Amino acid sequence: MIPRYTQPEMGAIWSDRRKYAAWLEVELAATDALVADGLVPAADAATLRKESEAQLDAIIPRIDEIEQITHHDVIAFTTAVAEKVGPAARWLHFGLTSSDVLDTALALQLRDATDLILKDIDALAAAIKTRAEEHRMTAMIGRTHGVHAEPMTFGVKLALWYAELARGRARVVRAREAIAVGKISGAVGMFAHLDPKVEEAVCARLGLMPAPVSSQVIQRDRHAELLSALAIVAASLEKFALEIRGLQKTEIGEVEEPFAKGQKGSSAMPHKRNPIGCEQIVGLARLLRANAIAGFENVALWHERDISHSSVERVILPDSFIALDHMLRRFTRIAAGMVVYPQRMLENLGRSRGVVFSGTVLLELARRGVSREQAYEFVQRNAMKSFHEQLDFKTLLLNDPDVMKTVGRDVIEEAFDLGAQLRNVDAIFARVFRADAREDRRH
Repeated sequence: MIPRYTQPEMGAIWSDRRKYAAWLEVELAATDALVADGLVPAADAATLRKESEAQLDAIIPRIDEIEQITHHDVIAFTTAVAEKVGPAARWLHFGLTSSDVLDTALALQLRDATDLILKDIDALAAAIKTRAEEHRMTAMIGRTHGVHAEPMTFGVKLALWYAELARGRARVVRAREAIAVGKISGAVGMFAHLDPKVEEAVCARLGLMPAPVSSQVIQRDRHAELLSALAIVAASLEKFALEIRGLQKTEIGEVEEPFAKGQKGSSAMPHKRNPIGCEQIVGLARLLRANAIAGFENVALWHERDISHSSVERVILPDSFIALDHMLRRFTRIAAGMVVYPQRMLENLGRSRGVVFSGTVLLELARRGVSREQAYEFVQRNAMKSFHEQLDFKTLLLNDPDVMKTVGRDVIEEAFDLGAQLRNVDAIFARVFRADAREDRRH
């Protein structure tokens, strides 16, 4: 991933240094397990650990030099370590195959990167919750098909985002469990050279679960699940960002993403305040979806293993995590700082001259014995007249004899009560945030 989108903490997880440190961590955990098994002398294991950890920064550039000759990264790694450690290095990689190291170490990186994503999600959820409470009763028009539908509140819109983000978080948590597994089972997963208890010991030391069964690799359905979970979170962010973009249109003007002091919107038009942060999030979501598809392609490997997945994962795994980390952080700033225009929301709500209350009038007529079909015809003809002639909908109803012979003026007036339309906002909030509180207690 390019530096523009790489935050230091996430970038460090996917650095070459962290990768090789994770490889070494797996190798040393295996050596320690073999000490406990009585195979490796404790003194040699201690020397191996001390020297390899102390000289890792010197070992890393040597790995790259050796790989130019061997064209095999793990052999280059073990050779470079042996050069620095000496005779004790004969126990390094004892009984292991390359994927024992690569896949188990990758699980460590994936676990740590996923934990950082969960932290990001929690920060965004907190920002959205704060804004939802702030705008719990900020009335606005709800839109379906891009057209005025019925009144709602901006707070409810944000509560919906919060609930969706919570579902995304739960998917990531489940995917973290699926990916936090290791394997030390050998070339085709048969434990031909090491006992399964070595794998169990290594995984316990690393905080992983042993894969119940593996081939030469940990199966890639696990990685596909994780990439899917990340892509769904990204798709939700895209949805939220697209909503802000829509509401920021000049002719709507209800919400806009924060515009910093000194920020410029256009090289040609000084007046522009463009939703560039939201547009960036929409664009990066496409990248994560594409990466998830590549993850699905990696599931089917030849027999017990080939390396067609390897080159793909070198790109899609770090890029997906780095991009989503950036997206979550940026949208947290947008959510916390977005400018909301409640008066504009009310103005837009009123632009349709009251037709957004047509559903309530329909129900009041039906409640009083008018067939639904007839009531619909009464209400629709007045709504269409309001639309085409730009007349007030309530006034038209009050002057319609077919309507007024069934209901009184007081019923029509009550049907246009905005407060009645919003009377269940608190119940919605209780559902969303009470469920969240229950989830917190479970964890």
